[in-house]
Amino acid sequence: MAPPGPASGEGPSRYRTGALFLLPALVLLCVWLVYPTIYTIVRSFFGPSGYLGGWVGIDNYRTLFTTSTLVTAMKNSAIWVAVVPAFVAAIGLIFAVLIERIRWSVAFKTVVFLPMAISAFATGVTWRIMYLQDPSQGAINALGRTVKDAVTPPGVLPSAVPSTGLLQPHGGALILKTPLHPGGVALLGLTGIAPADMPSGSRQAAQPIPKPGNIEGVVWRDFKPGGGKAGVVEQGEIGIRGVTVELRDSSGTVVQSAKTEANGAFDFTNVSAGTYNAGIGGATFAKPFGGYSWLGPSLITPALLIAYIWIWAGFSMVVIAAGLAAMPRDVLEAARTDGASEWQVFRRVTVPLLAPVLSVVFITMVINVLKVFDIVIALAPDSTVANASTIALAMWRTAFSAPFDFGTGSAIAVFLFLLVIPVLALNIRRFKREI
Repeated sequence: MAPPGPASGEGPSRYRTGALFLLPALVLLCVWLVYPTIYTIVRSFFGPSGYLGGWVGIDNYRTLFTTSTLVTAMKNSAIWVAVVPAFVAAIGLIFAVLIERIRWSVAFKTVVFLPMAISAFATGVTWRIMYLQDPSQGAINALGRTVKDAVTPPGVLPSAVPSTGLLQPHGGALILKTPLHPGGVALLGLTGIAPADMPSGSRQAAQPIPKPGNIEGVVWRDFKPGGGKAGVVEQGEIGIRGVTVELRDSSGTVVQSAKTEANGAFDFTNVSAGTYNAGIGGATFAKPFGGYSWLGPSLITPALLIAYIWIWAGFSMVVIAAGLAAMPRDVLEAARTDGASEWQVFRRVTVPLLAPVLSVVFITMVINVLKVFDIVIALAPDSTVANASTIALAMWRTAFSAPFDFGTGSAIAVFLFLLVIPVLALNIRRFKREI
């Protein structure tokens, strides 16, 4: 019996129809992927001005490893690859495990995943504001000031300076040069204090009155509107409240301390015979927290890493949570029945079973950080963008910023392409293995 002939629509016409449907995709693939790739590879062997600049061979590739800015970009990209994928996978794993144990898991997942709905450029702008060094503007440093001020409060007069040469600096404090004896008077005048910085409740400075066996004194704002005499307490000059004053013996040891009253007055009582020096304690001049320069050269890369991890932690959480939901619960219960603690179950059962999912997150993040660009250019100021540069950003700045070196820019693009190929091959191999 003869085999049946081809059904209607089969045979050569079927392949022509399939090729016709695939043709637009093939054309776009060639125009937007194949041709630019080949052109970039060829272009990387020519000079900055194009084919008219002449063949330079591998000189552009030598430039990658001899120019300081490009070497810095490669070092930064290596840091990104080493830090971001591991942290994103670890944080996502922790979040995915936690959301199974809390009631408000939906709200938690929404908040953590929300940064994924924002563009990286917008995220960079947002974090740039948060990283401002002034604690009154930057949220990160505002939190740091709250913590630091709770541990080491700022001084009452951080900007004050002596009004005369009789007060000299000594280990952060100001010490009166004039030696004192019981029954003496210490005049500690300060200036450089704005009226708004004066402690609340301060009033007219009091002229100290000598008392036998005591050392009396006053700390005041030695400034009189319209003129006055330095080192003399005058009408219209205000005492400074809450200043820590110290009495030191001839060896420099603090023997007594006191706080000034609203009129700036203080006294040291029952002072033994001898020679002393009075002064204002260093805590009075302690500077307030000025904030860390997160956008400066030394911290810009860690600042970028934190912002980027914040974006992608939600992605990692959702992917790992999906893998966790598909995990067979009987295996977990069997481990618990055998006496394993929750930490042992997590480390020896949960993590190994989630290994394929964790590899997806890790490989995806490696590919992403190798081509990271937008958040760097949005967050890093112009003064530190060179310190924060990555390979992708270096490629753009080299090729499309003056003096427009397209040859070296193409070489950077090819180098980045070669870095991504092994990761893509690993990803494809993993997909084939799962199929």
